[in-house]
Amino acid sequence: MEDEHGMDSLMKQEFVSVLVRDPQVHREDFWHTYISYEICLHTNSMCFRRKTSCVRRRYREFVWLRQRLQFNAVLLELPKLPPWNPFFSLNNPLQVKQRMEGLQQFLEIVLQDPLLLSDSCLHLFLQSRLSVSKMEACASGRTRYSVAQAIQRCVCESRRLPSEDSDSESTTSSTGLGYSGEDAPPRSSSPLCVRKPDP
Repeated sequence: MEDEHGMDSLMKQEFVSVLVRDPQVHREDFWHTYISYEICLHTNSMCFRRKTSCVRRRYREFVWLRQRLQFNAVLLELPKLPPWNPFFSLNNPLQVKQRMEGLQQFLEIVLQDPLLLSDSCLHLFLQSRLSVSKMEACASGRTRYSVAQAIQRCVCESRRLPSEDSDSESTTSSTGLGYSGEDAPPRSSSPLCVRKPDP
């Protein structure tokens, strides 16, 4: 009987699982290329509005997230990101793999801290497709939509767009939710979700 009770409480324990995977190269123009990584989250934690999500982020967005988390939780010692490397090569699978593993370790440590779990920037980073500038605006209350609405709209957008495994980046970026704030101006006047007509 005691073992059964112990198993029930173990099953009800909260968990947050994160996986950083599937590096993809994106070409902005002739001179500028970057890699985005898919971040998949699976949880039963009450801290998260969505229990599963997948978004793509690039290294500079991780840098932004760490800066925001440090600013909002001054007394905490945050984990380090893999260091920026001026000789980082998109064509070097070992460097790409090492960076990806470092990004995952960073998120795993961050997601274990209850204080950081309450940060709206973390939730927007993990569960919305907003650019950095839009995440900043949303987290500070300077948008027409709340953090919860931004995350919910990401759900409705996911239902209309090709699956995350698709190689079609252009469909996703046509929503105006670019992968980062400084990279490209939005292509749509809508701050969040662009509904495409059904064929």
